[in-house]
Amino acid sequence: MPHVDRREFVQGLACVGLASHFAGASSSNGVEKPLNILFIHSHDSGRYLGPYGHRVPTPNLDKLAAQGVLFRQAFSAAPTCSPSRAALLTGCYAHQNGMLGLAHLGFSLNDYKQVIIHPLKAVGYTSVLAGLQHIAVDPALIGYDEVRKPKSMKAADVAPNAVKFLRSKPKQPFFLDVGFFETHRPYHEPTAADDSNYILPPSPIPDTPTTRKDMAGYHASARQLDRGIGMVLDALDRYGLAENTLVLSTTDHGLAFPAMKCGLTDAGWGVSMIMRGPKEIFKPGTVCDSMVSHLDVYPTLCELAGAAKPAWLQGKSLLPVLRGETDTLHETLFAEVNYHAAYEPKRSARTARWKYNRRYDGRSAVVLPNCDDSPSKQLWLDNHWQTAHMAYEEELFDLLFDPAERNNLIQDPAHEKTIEDMRSRMDAWMHETNDPLLKGPIPLPPKGRTTPVNEISPKPERMAGA
Repeated sequence: MPHVDRREFVQGLACVGLASHFAGASSSNGVEKPLNILFIHSHDSGRYLGPYGHRVPTPNLDKLAAQGVLFRQAFSAAPTCSPSRAALLTGCYAHQNGMLGLAHLGFSLNDYKQVIIHPLKAVGYTSVLAGLQHIAVDPALIGYDEVRKPKSMKAADVAPNAVKFLRSKPKQPFFLDVGFFETHRPYHEPTAADDSNYILPPSPIPDTPTTRKDMAGYHASARQLDRGIGMVLDALDRYGLAENTLVLSTTDHGLAFPAMKCGLTDAGWGVSMIMRGPKEIFKPGTVCDSMVSHLDVYPTLCELAGAAKPAWLQGKSLLPVLRGETDTLHETLFAEVNYHAAYEPKRSARTARWKYNRRYDGRSAVVLPNCDDSPSKQLWLDNHWQTAHMAYEEELFDLLFDPAERNNLIQDPAHEKTIEDMRSRMDAWMHETNDPLLKGPIPLPPKGRTTPVNEISPKPERMAGA
């Protein structure tokens, strides 16, 4: 974690009082009210949702997108669960905030005071967790004012839990965190509406009866996710909170299919992101094609809430893009993988045109336990995925002519200048952020657990260090 002067941070927060201007709706006495924040997030959804043009049954997300801003080029800072969420909620990369692996496998933040709820608290926000979080084994470590525990982390239980809070005439402003287990595996059983004969698997996956049936389970899970989101959004309307609430809907990373989740392709770290709020900023029906990061959420929320921006933030506020002041927020975005089920250190740098990936484990074979078990994975395994696909130390992809990232140009002399440019961008970022890979392999934390890299399944009983 970068060095933070705690006194300077506290003084910075103290200088922002409750009388600060918040972008919100005006009350009857003409005084502007601070915006509530509803943070909705799913598991393993990528951009395979209705608003992105896929025939996935998400009418409530479709409606939300039509009412706000749909970010077409949004990316996580890590295509793995806890690191991605931790980056969004702390505003800095996983190798800086300490979340180098999965929270339930012994990884944690260096300092839970970095989470966005703390600067929001300093300007009067009440923070409430009503669903899944996945950045701490014990949610009490995070510091929410209230943790409302549902029966399960599935949408059918999480959504009513969040609605109950909204119905309670909550103190405002509030930050309500609503996390859903869907669309993580295991998927819901497909319904008659999820007929696999008319469903297309995600683009890295072949179109076969097995993969179509597997994708039908994703559709069924997305249907449940969307139903839960709809319940929460309807409650905002019903209880008179919608006009004065900023809604942020996103996910952690790509789908739990081979070559997606835990991968450095856009199918791995590309994410859905929708924001709905004051119409003068979040113009209804707007599509944003600027390349943006989960790291940009923290400074955006601070700016909207009138909270001080901590010195460690690595992202930029989205407001200049939303106001039409610029079309380009970032020249380069970066992502990382350290530990998932198994250790697989790798980094990615992305510009609008180019993607550069680098591995740090010396392997030429795929790290199979970092792909969730599934019928689609088994299909690849049955056809010798272990030997049919090589893992390269470096990769360069031209995203304009090769958006599927299949043609590695790293050995092409015609792209020598581009390769050197992308290498230098990554090297500069790694040094600026004090990336631990610069010093060699990253050790497990004292209580960390991991699956051996040569295993096939990520199942916990095979984990070392337990």
